[in-house]
Amino acid sequence: MRRPLGMAALFGVLLAAAWFGWRQYEEAWLQRPMPALATAETFEIDAGASLQSVAQALERRGLLEHRGIWVRHAKRTGGATRIQAGEYEFRPGTTPAALLQQFVAGDVRIYTVTIPEGWTARQALAAIQAHPEIDVELAGLTEREWMQRLGLADLHPEGQFFPDSYRFPRGATDRALLLLAHARLQRELDAAWQERASNLPIKTAYEALILASIVEKETAAPDERPLIAGVFTNRLRLGMRLQTDPTVIYGLGESFDGNLRRRDLFADTPYNSYLRAGLPPTPIALPGRAALEAAVRPAATDALYFVATGRGDGRHYFAETLVAHNANVSRHLANLRGGGGVQVR
Repeated sequence: MRRPLGMAALFGVLLAAAWFGWRQYEEAWLQRPMPALATAETFEIDAGASLQSVAQALERRGLLEHRGIWVRHAKRTGGATRIQAGEYEFRPGTTPAALLQQFVAGDVRIYTVTIPEGWTARQALAAIQAHPEIDVELAGLTEREWMQRLGLADLHPEGQFFPDSYRFPRGATDRALLLLAHARLQRELDAAWQERASNLPIKTAYEALILASIVEKETAAPDERPLIAGVFTNRLRLGMRLQTDPTVIYGLGESFDGNLRRRDLFADTPYNSYLRAGLPPTPIALPGRAALEAAVRPAATDALYFVATGRGDGRHYFAETLVAHNANVSRHLANLRGGGGVQVR
């Protein structure tokens, strides 16, 4: 009886040792960088895909050496039913254990689209729709129609989307990106409005947004924004017309060919600030944070006029009187004739 019992005990010990050795091997393999990842690889998990189907796909791609070990690890750690769909990117050095963690966390590959300050809402939508990883839902719609699809039917689209770089996974929609940019605009506008100066001639956050869009279009020099806003604030207080070219250009729409002519200043549109007093009815572009801040906290200045330097530097000459302004216009023209640049406004 002792011999069979001794053999059984020995077999049990060997079996335990083999199991322990195999578990040690499994743990070591799970923490070892995947040798097939010499360069970055992408991998997509479809919605509803099972753990086994994902493991088999990884094996077919040559990315997973021991499918069974990986599946058992996923079941032991509770990750088997928590894998998320999406497009993933694996980089050299990724381990099988880290791979599972990436799937469970939904750490999908991220893309970026940038909306520059001063663009129009339509330009922003076109840039989003042009990205190859965006699913387009708003193609061929009028502005009114795509604002309705966004649930923003009561708003004019201009100025309603914050210019910035936005990160998104593959398959995000143009609608989702616009909603993200609109929510960001609301936060930025609300924050700026809360910090507004007292005694402004603008009474609502929307008016601040309109003024900020004009400031955004008027200067390429960041330090000039508060001064530009100060000039427009002074004019609004005095009841003077803003007389700003970007509003005229916006009102001309698609008929504007890039060359603003004197006759255009007499085109009677709601946006012609040479003919109409006060702010235009809507923003004319997408203003960034600096323009929003300038609109609500303009520089303290007595200037009522400004004109581009004509040097091609995006900067302006400022003046308190019409006489001084006319002298600045002469300087501007002299700079143009001297080859100093082209007029920015």
